[in-house]
Amino acid sequence: MSEVLLDVSALEAPEPLQRAVEAARGLGDGQYLHMVHRMKPLHLYPLLETQGFDSDTRRRSDNCEVFIWRRDDDAAARAAKAAAASLPPWHE
Repeated sequence: MSEVLLDVSALEAPEPLQRAVEAARGLGDGQYLHMVHRMKPLHLYPLLETQGFDSDTRRRSDNCEVFIWRRDDDAAARAAKAAAASLPPWHE
């Protein structure tokens, strides 16, 4: 299992969305995407859902951190959830 880190916090829309979708599509078996953004990527979630991905959104300081994995990849799901567990959940 391995983490793919994607920091889009300095990018302007729509680049964070485009890079996140591209990186998620490129995940291999056991891999999950750890995306760091300066805001919650609301437009990303419907795209992930329709393309077979699950996610967990967390907060670290002023950043939004989203952990993304293929819905059918149990090993990646376990690893992503374990990594996310150290951060507080995102609350509006």
